[in-house]
Formats: sequence, structure tokens, C-alpha cells
Amino acid sequence: MEIILKEDVINLGYKGDIVKVKDGYGRNFLIPTKKAILATESAKKMLAEDNRQRAHKLEQIKNNALELAEKLKEVSLTIGAKTSSTGKIFGAVGPIQIAESLEKAGLTIDRKIISIKEPVKEVGSYQATIKLHKEVSVEIPFEVVSE
Repeated sequence: MEIILKEDVINLGYKGDIVKVKDGYGRNFLIPTKKAILATESAKKMLAEDNRQRAHKLEQIKNNALELAEKLKEVSLTIGAKTSSTGKIFGAVGPIQIAESLEKAGLTIDRKIISIKEPVKEVGSYQATIKLHKEVSVEIPFEVVSE
């Protein structure tokens, strides 16, 4: 039996794939749970059209991410934090503070896509990675200073 997957199924395939499965698996599990539909001629035509439209949307999203990446490459952030006399930060600087600092610079970035390799607990210069798209990521330098 040939089916078209409507979502990712572990050990079988990804959304939009046309796969062959045993009749019982398709009829009794995949189709009733709405994880797949039968691969009829009309369903295959609809899948081809959806893939064509999705490719255009994904290309547009990637281009927007590349434009934002160019803007972010020019940014250098300075983040103020309360510190002790030895330069240790009370708490830590994380993605939330970086997102707030970027917003002050006029760029709205979700804090969930910002990552820092090592914990920032001292005054100094660091790098943060912003993953804008699965193929586009940007390294942003930021400096932590004492307030």
C-alpha cells in the first residue's frame, strides 16, 4: 500500500514522503490517526503543488534570515551587569539580556534562538550564536561591563 505521510513518523519517513507500508499498518494505524493518507493520483498532484508552494515560502524565509544576518553582523553589544570588586557577576548574563540589548539596538530577536557556549559569569568579551534558520546562523560579539 502506498501512502503519503502528513507528519514525521519515526523509522518510516518525513512529512510529504510517499512510502510503501503493509496494508494493516496503513489501514489500522497510520490513516485512522491522521498520520497519513492514501497515495491516490489526486493526492499525489496535491502533494506536488504543496511542495512547490512550500519551496517558495521556505526560500523567502531563508532570504529574510540572510538579510537579518547581514544587519546582525554589524552589531556589537555592550551589556552592563552588577559585579563584585573582583569582576564576578552577581548571577549570569544569558540570552534574555542579549535579546533585550538587541531590542534597544532596534532588532527584535527571540531569545530562544540565541545560544552562548560557556556561562557568562565574569566581565569580559564573549560570543553568542543566533540561529535564524536551519541554514543561517550568526556569531555576535558582546562585551560584559561592570555597572
